[in-house]
This record gives sequence, C-alpha cells and structure tokens, in this order.
Amino acid sequence: MKTFYQFVMTFRGRDDSFAYFAEAAFEDQSFPKQSIDFNELSEYVEMCQDEYMTTAVFDALWALYV
Repeated sequence: MKTFYQFVMTFRGRDDSFAYFAEAAFEDQSFPKQSIDFNELSEYVEMCQDEYMTTAVFDALWALYV
C-alpha cells in the first residue's frame, strides 16, 4: 500500500486544490511522509495552518485514498 504522501504526490502538476495540497506537502520537510494513519495525518494538517494544506482538502483526498 502506498503511503498517503505517495498518493498525494500523484496530484502534483495539476491546477486544482489537490495539486496545491500536494505542493504544500512536498515543500513541508516535516510532513509525515511514511504515515498511513488517519489520526496522525489529520492532526498534522490541523496543526500546520497552511493556506493550501487544509482539513477540507485533506478529507477529500483521504476519501479517495481509502
């Protein structure tokens, strides 16, 4: 199974909210790249406070991921 980060990276290069989330995660050196745990990732996104890495986009991506 791919990690969530690997899944999200497939959206890079597009021009939509998923791509902006992916770029923000790519640029964030602290993003939990090896995680597949919803709670760990959700908490990280909530604490991140990035304009592109939002909880709404995370939830939509997670729904596609699982």
